[in-house]
Amino acid sequence: MLNNNVKKALKEYIEQGCISNPEDYLFKSRKGSGPITGVQAWQILNKAASSVGIKERVGTHTLRKTFGYHAYQQGIDITLLQKVFNHSTPSITLRYIGITQEDIDNVYVNLNL
Repeated sequence: MLNNNVKKALKEYIEQGCISNPEDYLFKSRKGSGPITGVQAWQILNKAASSVGIKERVGTHTLRKTFGYHAYQQGIDITLLQKVFNHSTPSITLRYIGITQEDIDNVYVNLNL
């Protein structure tokens, strides 16, 4: 499923002439007629991250975890994310997206009722 922002970005990408045939790969390799490889995707992501000042290595798995972290921060229920990631328990999902016990403890410390 694609949200409206992704659909808009893809439409603009296609309208720029990046894809001439609807049967083409979305991200074609410059070497032949196939799609880019996983290594090429990793290189593109790292170059983009580096250009905005991110020094750590970034891959598709990083994007997956970051998606989960931000979805959780925006209020998406952890059990729904657990299903998205196919994890067996919510605690595994929390650990996977980088929510620590300290983060959980800070909820109690900083909550002002």
